[in-house]
Amino acid sequence: MTQIDRVTIDSLHGGTLAERMGIEIVEASAERVVGRMPVEGNTQPYGLLHGGASVVLAETLGSVGSAIHAGEGRIAVGIEINATHHRAATSGHVTGVATRIHGGRSLATFEIEITDEEGRRVCTSRLTCMLRDA
Repeated sequence: MTQIDRVTIDSLHGGTLAERMGIEIVEASAERVVGRMPVEGNTQPYGLLHGGASVVLAETLGSVGSAIHAGEGRIAVGIEINATHHRAATSGHVTGVATRIHGGRSLATFEIEITDEEGRRVCTSRLTCMLRDA
């Protein structure tokens, strides 16, 4: 598995929303991306803030993986994400693992599972990203 450095990750997906939400990329390669996000103090009803936060984490992880998979001279554009929310997370951090299940010249697809600190599923997602020449 090829690891990439923090500067490269930031250049691939350094959006201000991900930064404000405290998303931290722990591991990143074209096959697997792992990230964490704090949820301490989340008091929003199930499906509101929690649902949006899970999708932002899933999108960030899938986008980083797609950009790495695209490689030099190609860029990742246009994503489609489907998410199912299983429960709210209200303390500590959630951890997301994005695993590439398809990688071709024009598409990359990732399965993403987000779990709370007890290892319970919070959200499952599938992200497909279109790829094209730069």
